[in-house]
Amino acid sequence: MNAMLETPELPAVFDGVKLAAVAAVLYVIVRCLNLKSPTAPPDLYFQDSGLSRFLLKSCPLLTKEYIPPLIWGKSGHIQTALYGKMGRVRSPHPYGHRKFITMSDGATSTFDLFEPLAEHCVGGCTWEFGAMVNYIKKTYPQTQLVVVGFSLGGNIVCKYLGETQANQEKVLCCVSVCQGYSALRAQETFMQWDQCRRFYNFLMADNMKKIILSHRQALFGDHVKKPQSLEDTDLSRLYTATSLMQIDDNVMRKFHGYSSLKEYYEEESCMRYLHRIYVPLMLVNAADDPLVHESLLTIPKSLSEKRENVMFVLPLHGGHLGFFEGSVLFPEPLTWMDKLVVEYANAICQWERNKSQCSDTEQVEADLE
Repeated sequence: MNAMLETPELPAVFDGVKLAAVAAVLYVIVRCLNLKSPTAPPDLYFQDSGLSRFLLKSCPLLTKEYIPPLIWGKSGHIQTALYGKMGRVRSPHPYGHRKFITMSDGATSTFDLFEPLAEHCVGGCTWEFGAMVNYIKKTYPQTQLVVVGFSLGGNIVCKYLGETQANQEKVLCCVSVCQGYSALRAQETFMQWDQCRRFYNFLMADNMKKIILSHRQALFGDHVKKPQSLEDTDLSRLYTATSLMQIDDNVMRKFHGYSSLKEYYEEESCMRYLHRIYVPLMLVNAADDPLVHESLLTIPKSLSEKRENVMFVLPLHGGHLGFFEGSVLFPEPLTWMDKLVVEYANAICQWERNKSQCSDTEQVEADLE
């Protein structure tokens, strides 16, 4: 007689464990994706003035809800990662004439800096940008500029404008997106694990190492005159660096001629130049940016409370340079930030045109009198 094996029924307790496991997974997903976070218009910080009132009326995006993609758009990490890996999704690519500028040291610049053709001198980080701006001003003397910088680029454009009053000539306005304002204050937060900043620090340092080492011969070869403070042992430390601060301390600050990391960060941060900017300035950060600690946002908040030309825009979501929009899963080609920059620039153009017309009218009335 063949024995029959019977499988006992699973106890109800096991079903409860499964349900608890599913509930735990769902809870983690909801927390990680920040699904319970509300959508809202961005927080705005500004002084009540004719310019700010005009901007609020002319830029609907400043007072309208920013709605990111439903499933993942409220996660600053996913917004940051998606932008870092893919950039804009199916966005239109403008085509224009690429202009080349030969720098005083022989390097060739366009809107990016290309490989140096000869010895590349040390110095500050805004002179290449200044050369491009001056070229545009000279080539198109009737043109006014809208200056836009993203992340570290935001620091560069703000520092450039604040360095001298002459740098602001023919500049209509400036927009800075997702910068940290003070490298000295940011370095402390980059070593913290909250919001995974220490992990991001490691990834960015690793990427920076690859870039530097891939151009090692052009930057540090025998035919290149290196700063005396930069030794071969400093370059060898690149291989073991695990943070941006280690790279900056061992290589970058010496390459640029600074005696200490503190001096390098203080001199190359825009924080002490912001109050010298007199053209309309819009500073934008996301509250869920995993790279920019909330303590750094006191800088633009304080500035916007003191200067009529400054508006600080702080949406709840967007991550670091993401700001994707969409209904459920797939983002739209143009981001909320793309639209805001264009909207703001158009509003400033209209504001300047209205001021010019008022001035012409007042001049005519004065002549008639």
